[in-house]
Amino acid sequence: MDRIIFYVMVCLGFCISINNAQASDNAVILLYHHVSEDTPSSTSVSPDTFNEHMTYLAENFNVLPLKDIVTALQNKQSLPENAIAVTFDDGFNNIYQNGHPILAKLNLPYTVFINPDLVGKVNYHLSWEAMRAMTKQGASFANHNLRHEHLLNRLTNESDEAWLARRLSDIQQAEKLLEDNLNVQDKFLAYPYGEYSPELQTQLTQLGYVSFAQHSGAIASFSDFSALPRFPAAGIYANLARLKVKMASLAMPVQDPSPSTPLVSGEPFTFEFSVQSDDINNAQITCFFQGDAQKITVNQALVRVDFKQKLPAGRSRINCTAPSKRAPSRYYWYSKPWFIASDKGEWLD
Repeated sequence: MDRIIFYVMVCLGFCISINNAQASDNAVILLYHHVSEDTPSSTSVSPDTFNEHMTYLAENFNVLPLKDIVTALQNKQSLPENAIAVTFDDGFNNIYQNGHPILAKLNLPYTVFINPDLVGKVNYHLSWEAMRAMTKQGASFANHNLRHEHLLNRLTNESDEAWLARRLSDIQQAEKLLEDNLNVQDKFLAYPYGEYSPELQTQLTQLGYVSFAQHSGAIASFSDFSALPRFPAAGIYANLARLKVKMASLAMPVQDPSPSTPLVSGEPFTFEFSVQSDDINNAQITCFFQGDAQKITVNQALVRVDFKQKLPAGRSRINCTAPSKRAPSRYYWYSKPWFIASDKGEWLD
C-alpha cells in the first residue's frame, strides 16, 4: 500500500497546504520505539534517519504536545494547520541517548509511554532521573501499563470479571507511579502491542483515560478517544518520502464500522463502514490488507469489504484511503485493527 500511495504522490506532487476548515479539526500522531542501529529493525530508526524526520517536521509542521492536540480535539477547538505529535512506546534508554538530543536541539515536544514497574529493574528502560531531565526539555510521559505484556492474555481459568479487574488495577498502579515520580496527571494510556478489547475501552473511558493504539490514521474531533490511531514511523515505515504522505493525511469520517470489535475469530467475514463527506468521492476509496488491494463494494455511503481468506493469528489491519477533492495530494485514511489469538489461545508478539 505504501508503494502505491507513494507513486500517486509523485504523480500529483506533494502539497502541504489545505483548506483551513479541514486542517482545524485534524492532527497526526507518529509512533516510534527505538532510536538506535543496534536494536530490532522492525521497531527501530537510526539516529540519522530520526534526525531527518524531525528536521522535516520542524520545517514543515506544527509539532505540538500530545496533550494540546487531544484537549483541542476533545473540546472541538481549532488546531493549527499540519498539527502533529511525536510519541514513543516502551521507554527505552536509547530514546534519551539518541532521540532526545535531536528533539531538544529542534525544540520539539514529545511523549514517551513507559512501563513504570520496569524502572530500575531492567537495564534497557529509562530511569526516573533520566525522565525528570527529559521533562525539563520538552518531554512528557504517560502510561503503557505497569509492565509490557499482552493485556488480552488471561490467567488459567480466569473469569471475565477477574481479568478486567486485574488489568485495570495494573493500569491504575502505573498511573499512580507516574504521578508520584513525574507529577503526571493526564491519564493517557498506550496499549502494549496496540491490543485492546471493547471491555477495556469502556472501562478506561469511564475512568477518564484517553487511549492510544498502533493502527494507522489521522485523528479528529470525531475520532474514538478510547483507541486513537498512530502512524508507525520506524522499520519498514521509516522512508521519509513515503512517510510524508501519512504526515499529511486526514482523518476519514467513518461511521458504523461492523464488526465494531477488533476481536474476531479469523474466519472469513464481511467488513462494512459508512463514509459521508463532501470532500470524499466514495468511488475512490481503496482498501488494502497485508499490502494487497481488496475488492470493495460501494453503495452510496456504505463501503463493504468481503474477506474470502482466513485472517492469521496475531495482529492485522485493513487500511482504507481516499484522496481529498480539495487537496488531491492529501489522503483521508482509516485503519481497522483485528486481534486473533493463536490456536492455543495465546496472543503473539
